[in-house]
Amino acid sequence: MSNCTTNKTTQQTGNPEHQCCWVYDPLPSQALFFAKPERFKGFSGPVGSGKTAALCVEAISLANVNVGRYGLIGAPTFGMLRDATQVTLFELLESLDFSYDFKKTDGEITFRTSDSVVLLRSLDEPERLRGTNLAWFGVDELSYAREDAWLRLEARLRDPKATRLAGLGAWTPTGHTWTYKRFIHEPVKGYGCVRAKPFENRFLLERTPDYYERLQGSYDPKFFQQEALGEYLNSRSDRVYHCFSHSLHVVDLKYDRHKPLLWSLDFNVSPMSSVVAQFDGEKLVAIDEIVLSRSTTKQACEEFVNRYGNHTGELKIFGDASGRAQQTSGRSDYDEVKAQLHCAGLHKFTTHFPVSNPPVIKRVQQVNALLVNAYGEVRLEVNSRCKELIKDLEEVMFQPDSGVVDKLHDPKRTHTSDALGYMIWHLFGEKKKAGEVNKPLL
Repeated sequence: MSNCTTNKTTQQTGNPEHQCCWVYDPLPSQALFFAKPERFKGFSGPVGSGKTAALCVEAISLANVNVGRYGLIGAPTFGMLRDATQVTLFELLESLDFSYDFKKTDGEITFRTSDSVVLLRSLDEPERLRGTNLAWFGVDELSYAREDAWLRLEARLRDPKATRLAGLGAWTPTGHTWTYKRFIHEPVKGYGCVRAKPFENRFLLERTPDYYERLQGSYDPKFFQQEALGEYLNSRSDRVYHCFSHSLHVVDLKYDRHKPLLWSLDFNVSPMSSVVAQFDGEKLVAIDEIVLSRSTTKQACEEFVNRYGNHTGELKIFGDASGRAQQTSGRSDYDEVKAQLHCAGLHKFTTHFPVSNPPVIKRVQQVNALLVNAYGEVRLEVNSRCKELIKDLEEVMFQPDSGVVDKLHDPKRTHTSDALGYMIWHLFGEKKKAGEVNKPLL
């Protein structure tokens, strides 16, 4: 559902040169966004603030104003474009009764009334954005895109026959990144930005009154401030696992051979790292780690069997997507794991191997949310014997002024915490549910 809902009142968009009218009931921040006169304008707001809907309404308006010209709607990845932006765009086109043709294979929409063409593009490879001159463009979830992708689009904004040249961006705050600097902190000339407020979206709260309460239980305190309240936090120069506290999270818990056992692997030659966990009530506890230098998957399995070969309960195995790649032996790391466990007489196990890994920053945020959520609840603990994992949680840092995890400072770091993160993402990561979907919210 779009957060720009229709009613019976016809209103004109805020830009005076827009010649077409819409039937909608904009939220206050959406109305401000439509009215902004700058050539490059942004919509920054928390989840559920109607960013995608505002972007798409303005894009449709620009497509109709720029008769017969090309425009572009993009997102950082094809998944974001397909699952969030396109869904909202097509919902709006249908609700506004627009006639259009969609060439799915080419990623092109042609408006029949204005003969305008809208290109649907992923921005993960900026070099592909060279080509046709544009009259306008809009980028959803801009803060997750690279700045050079935006600059490439800005360079294409040069159609001499355009009625109105414009560049649009919508995003959720992600710290003091390039979007913050370019649009908010020290705005570039010709740029403007609207910052939506939390709790503003009355349509969302009517459908889901406890929406923000549920987010508090799912997010760590800093992430809740950023995602739900729309605040800009310079947290990326800090520890990656900033919610971890030795006194709060390190425990001594005995292994129970009858309870389900969870084993998660990070495939790396040196060190080959994995984490073993069990649930203690509602808490997940990392009870052990297996960290081997200059090791193979087979040797990691042998060590796991040495320690847990007599396990009688259920066994669940997790890991990173690289384990699917075939080795010189002709089978993958995951094939090797299954073969070794079967050989050892362990047949009561299930495997959960992803096709692709989740975004690193989202996986990290999920671990932090389990360590401490915005209510102050602890749902993840670590056994004191997990020395390398504890070091990771205490010492892994972001690279300066970025959201990139520093893997170069100490080659021994990040591997055990990555293994833990793969397990946590599968168990607690974003699910496709109403109000909390595995995509940016509108």
